[in-house]
Amino acid sequence: MKVHHVYHFLVAESETPEEREARRKHAGRSSGESYGATLEQMYPGATITLVAPADEDAEPLDPKRVGGFDAVFITGSPLHVYDDTPEVRRQLAFMRTVFASGTPSFGSCAGLQLAVAAAGGRVRKMPQRMEAGIARRITPTEAGRHHPLLAGRAPAWDAPAIHGDEVEELPAGATLLAGNAVTRVQAAEIRHGGGIFWGVQYHPELSPGEIAVALRRQASDLIAAGLAHDEAGVERRAALLDALHDAPEDRALLWELGLDRQFADEAQRRTELSNFVDTLVAPRRQAA
Repeated sequence: MKVHHVYHFLVAESETPEEREARRKHAGRSSGESYGATLEQMYPGATITLVAPADEDAEPLDPKRVGGFDAVFITGSPLHVYDDTPEVRRQLAFMRTVFASGTPSFGSCAGLQLAVAAAGGRVRKMPQRMEAGIARRITPTEAGRHHPLLAGRAPAWDAPAIHGDEVEELPAGATLLAGNAVTRVQAAEIRHGGGIFWGVQYHPELSPGEIAVALRRQASDLIAAGLAHDEAGVERRAALLDALHDAPEDRALLWELGLDRQFADEAQRRTELSNFVDTLVAPRRQAA
């Protein structure tokens, strides 16, 4: 029988204030608010604290304060961690504080990239590519097949994704857990500075409808990357994802998108999030 814990999660918004407002206008929520809503749905009663470490007026957090949370979640972001800007420097300082706190942390997309850069790895712009909408045929490495982050995953799976940057080199102390033909690093564990981070390049926290919004917002980038010929092509794919959001059991939609039920089913789509909490967060909370 599972023990029910009431968690206190720290969710780090990786967007700038302008980007948060733009996302609210299109999707109704910022990335952090969307992440928090997913966690509240998965863990009823959880307390979610949002912070925005990239902001100029962000309150600095020390390792002791971060250590008071059960887990830290890092959202996606339009920022590029290889750019030497004040916003990125503040983000990197925050991630190093998270590692130093010893609090288990999890990141999606740019969240993974931030942890990689903070621990000494490298991130780059994807060479003449983007991965958008659906990350196809993600497969575990030998280490990933036996790693609890990916427990319950099929030998190959698809996941929501949208990114133009990727991990070029993992830092020392990291373990590659999964990849696909587009991006070599799709999942990894990083141990650094006394902390442990699990992350994925895809978005287990996002619904098909939220990915559809992201496709529409980045239509010009998708066309430039050669993933669509025009905005109508982007809209066709986004409309299919919207339809799947409303009817996840629709076999015709699954067939048209080339997906199985593991993508459409909400609980299975969130596999990595629940594995992270069950494996790293719950035992720590119970011991405390």
